[in-house]
Amino acid sequence: MPWIQANTPLSGSVGLSASVAAIPLLVIFLCLAVFRQKARNAAVLALASALLVAVVAWGMPARLAVLAAAQGAAFGLFPVFFIVLSSLLLYRVTVKGGQFEVIRASIAGITPDRRIQALLIAFCFGAFIEGAAGFGAPVAIAGATLVGLGFAPVEAAGLCLVANTAPVAFGTIGIPIVAMAGATGMNDAGLLKLSAMVGRQLPFVSLVVPLYMVVIMVGFRRAMEILPAIAACGVTFAAVQFATANFLGPYLPDLLASLGAMGALLLLLRFWQPPLLHRFSHEEGVPPETHPYSRAQVIRAWVPYILLTALVLLWGQPWVKANLSRATVMIPVPGLDGMIAKAGAAGAAVPVAARFKFDYLASGGSAVLIAAALSVLACGVGARDALGVLRDTLRDMASPAATIASILALAYVMNASGMTGCLGLFATRAGVLFPLISPVLGWVGVFLTGSDTSSNVLFGGLQKTAAEKLGLSPLLTTAANTSGGVMGKMISPQSLAVACAATGMVGKEGGLFRFAIRHSLALLAVVCVIVFLQAYCLPWMIPS
Repeated sequence: MPWIQANTPLSGSVGLSASVAAIPLLVIFLCLAVFRQKARNAAVLALASALLVAVVAWGMPARLAVLAAAQGAAFGLFPVFFIVLSSLLLYRVTVKGGQFEVIRASIAGITPDRRIQALLIAFCFGAFIEGAAGFGAPVAIAGATLVGLGFAPVEAAGLCLVANTAPVAFGTIGIPIVAMAGATGMNDAGLLKLSAMVGRQLPFVSLVVPLYMVVIMVGFRRAMEILPAIAACGVTFAAVQFATANFLGPYLPDLLASLGAMGALLLLLRFWQPPLLHRFSHEEGVPPETHPYSRAQVIRAWVPYILLTALVLLWGQPWVKANLSRATVMIPVPGLDGMIAKAGAAGAAVPVAARFKFDYLASGGSAVLIAAALSVLACGVGARDALGVLRDTLRDMASPAATIASILALAYVMNASGMTGCLGLFATRAGVLFPLISPVLGWVGVFLTGSDTSSNVLFGGLQKTAAEKLGLSPLLTTAANTSGGVMGKMISPQSLAVACAATGMVGKEGGLFRFAIRHSLALLAVVCVIVFLQAYCLPWMIPS
């Protein structure tokens, strides 16, 4: 007989049950924020606490709890980690072949104006790296590039942290969206709708971030001197991000939006230049940067990412996806499939399916992996070097793989036991104000974990349950978790550590946090207002 899931097992009290259900989240908070444990250790301890709470407080059979954790870990490794690994392989192949350095130097040498360089490198190039690799690489690479151009370290780090808000939700080929869809039980159609919903929230932020970061850099008056460049960058990025997220899905918004914004700036600079060139005071008499690469070398350097874009677009075509999906295997989880039941609308218990979807051909990660393999040839990387890149990437990503698997296992245990539903019921006490709180949950999650993906997995079920109980669209609140979460990225300890390491400010994370926190809160407030308006004033913006 199936085990019947209960949302309030402790004396029927929502408050008491929610307090106990929050123990795994409290464990993560204490491990990361107080005891400064590694993310992997925090995730494993939180998973252990979730298993204990599920068995002891919720009365879930231990066998079912362990099987739910195994299913979650499997989803964490495929497709979530598979996409991350494939993306990093492609990025590291371009680094090994020297193509990434050509891309970096060619962008840095486009203009001597430091304000436009900040737009190109911190915003556009950073967004491109976020879409292609993620995991701290955008802030590290863009920050180090700005310092190399003469930016003060604290300024370079701060600008990159602010600029990185726009692309995080679709980072690493859309992995935060993919993880949220998987954690909340969405099918492929639901994934596309979630992508569209995020694409109707974040573009409003992307539109203003270029202006916001230049004002931080030089003040409003000097920012207005390059308003055409700011407008070209922000409007193009926001428009392409909106269109891609709504019509192509979650995999390409960062890549296409960043390339579009760079292209718009390049086109503008052919016909317009700032009336007053802005360089730093210590640079008087220093010639502007140049690079030795020919146009053919620059074009060749972009070939791996052209291949990536083309293959991901091809994989998204209905006829291609339909043919590739024929190889998809749906694997029932032995001992778990149909062995947990939830109360249905009529009061009868409804068994819940537990199946692992192994779409090894149709997965977006397969397209990225093929692009990485073709890039080995395009970049002239030898077989031995390519195997070395694969070996090093697998070794370096062992700990992140364990973290991702543990976080997804935690989410599946909390969902299967009923803990997530309990927390969702408790969150409904916010009533009509829940859309204002929804992005804040994502913000807290990213601040704690440093990952929009992890935040989505932790709070996705809560957001969905609360929305359903309040009569709101789960698409709205799960997207709000994603959009709000990106604003916490700039103040997460991991991001601060990476930014300081890349710009030579190790040990000065506290000062950078004080710089970033006010900007993080300001942009979070913007997202909260957008979500609240979409909930009650602009419901037509929510995909049907």
